[in-house]
Formats: sequence, C-alpha cells, structure tokens
Amino acid sequence: MNSIANLSAAQLHRAADLKEKIQSLEKKINQLLGSEPAVTTVSKNKFKMSAAAKAKISAAAKARWAKVRAAKKK
Repeated sequence: MNSIANLSAAQLHRAADLKEKIQSLEKKINQLLGSEPAVTTVSKNKFKMSAAAKAKISAAAKARWAKVRAAKKK
C-alpha cells in the first residue's frame, strides 16, 4: 500500500473522487434499506461566525501584533 506522502496530486484527486462515490453509494444503500448510517458526517457549514464576531477577533489580533511591533521598536 502506498503512503499518502508518496502519491501524486492526480492520484490524491482520484482517491478523493472515489471516496466521494463510495460515500454516495453507501448513502443510497442505506436509504433503500431504510437504515440509518453507522456514522453520520458533520456538515461543512455547521458553524458560522457572525460578522461582528469576526471583526472583534480581527481587532484583537491587530492589537496583539501592534503590541509585538511596538516592543520590537524599543
């Protein structure tokens, strides 16, 4: 079996495509059989941060870096 580090980009892309097809087929089988999948996958868009929260985090990061830069100048 190949190590993932030794695979080319094309091979990795092909493996990802195959994995998606397998997951899709497993989902269809489960739907046909009326059973729940053993492992449920978490949606990629489950957690969304508000614009206000992003701005607050950004401001805090900028303040931290400003403090670092100010300390370097001394």
